[in-house]
Amino acid sequence: MGFERLQQLISNIEKVIVGKTEVIKLLLVGLLNNGHILIEDAPGVGKTMLSLALAKSINADFKRIQFTPDLLPSDVTGGFIYNPKSGEFEVRKGPVFANIVLADEINRTTPRTQSALLECMQEYKVTLDGKVFPLPTPFMVIATENPIEFQGTYPLPEAQIDRFLLKIKMGYLSIEDELKVIVNQKITHPIDSLSGVMTLQELEAAQNEVKQVEVSQHILRYIVELVATTRKSENIKLGASPRGSIALMKAACAWAFLEGRDYVIPDDVAMMLPHVLRHRLILEPRALVSGKDVEVVINDLIAKTAVP
Repeated sequence: MGFERLQQLISNIEKVIVGKTEVIKLLLVGLLNNGHILIEDAPGVGKTMLSLALAKSINADFKRIQFTPDLLPSDVTGGFIYNPKSGEFEVRKGPVFANIVLADEINRTTPRTQSALLECMQEYKVTLDGKVFPLPTPFMVIATENPIEFQGTYPLPEAQIDRFLLKIKMGYLSIEDELKVIVNQKITHPIDSLSGVMTLQELEAAQNEVKQVEVSQHILRYIVELVATTRKSENIKLGASPRGSIALMKAACAWAFLEGRDYVIPDDVAMMLPHVLRHRLILEPRALVSGKDVEVVINDLIAKTAVP
């Protein structure tokens, strides 16, 4: 049941996001795990529109936070505001109280404000003046960032970047797909007429189905060996933590489910590995000098680790 509904969801999002089926599926990997997604790419490739299309397709409450250098933590989480009529302080919830939160250009704001999302992303709650407020269910942060070499950006704190299940890149469209996009938007944007094809209740049922996807002991060992190798590689200064192993297992389960299977195979793990690890690794300077990047190092890990 869940598999068929998710295929309808993918097709619906593709009415707006053309030629990016794999990227859409990766976004759904995060959604099916209540996991957060970091999207890094150049401006104008559709990062924001992808998030909005997903939210509209599942009838979710959607909020967008435009991160700027002068944004304050309270602009994200909210706070207590004095009401002169009642003479009391009343809570004003911030935009983080939504099912899907788009943290747009998250690396344009200061680390202090970036850190306002830490509790939300890890514990799915917000603490305001000692009072705890649970976030809606499901809850997912989709953060977009411009490549770090662009001016006016701040690197994300390691503690926060590790909380993203996946880091994905959209890339540019092919000539044919770009032609479709400009034709579709000549009169009106497809997002304006996009309707929901899935309810939050159906999504919750699909999330529960993903939890039932079988992972054999051989696959679990394969996952742990891949992640553990990052801590021994001469090219990697800082490897992935056990949180990386957990993220890889969860991502592989969701990918297998999207492929129509109720069990994980090694190809699922290999498919998810670059997206799970690319933001969790810090390379040695000598590796960068020799021309190796994260993608090359991760592909080496896959090649050198025995497949069960």
